[in-house]
Amino acid sequence: MKNEAAERETLLVRRLALVATVSSLTAEMQRFNQTLAGIEMDVLRLELEIGRNGSSEQLVRDLHEAEQAAEATMSQRAACEQRIEAAEGDIEEVDLALAAAKGN
Repeated sequence: MKNEAAERETLLVRRLALVATVSSLTAEMQRFNQTLAGIEMDVLRLELEIGRNGSSEQLVRDLHEAEQAAEATMSQRAACEQRIEAAEGDIEEVDLALAAAKGN
C-alpha cells in the first residue's frame, strides 16, 4: 500500500514538473510569435518603402536580413512547438499511469 502511494506521489510530482515545462515553453512560443510579428512588420515597411522610392542597396539588404530573421524565428518556433507536443505526450502518459494506479 505504501509503495502504491509512493508511486502515485512520484507520478504526481512528474506531472507537475511537466505542466511547468509546458507553461514555460508556451511562454517561449509567445515570445517567438511576438518577435515574428515585429519582423513581419519590418518586412512590410521595407517592401512599402521599396515600392514607393525604388530599391536601394541598403533597403534590399535590410529586407533580406529581415526575411532571414523571420525564417530563423519560424524555425525556432517550430522546434519549440515540437518540444511542447513532446511534453504534452509525456503528460498524457503520466495521466494514463495515474489512472491505472488509481484502478489498483
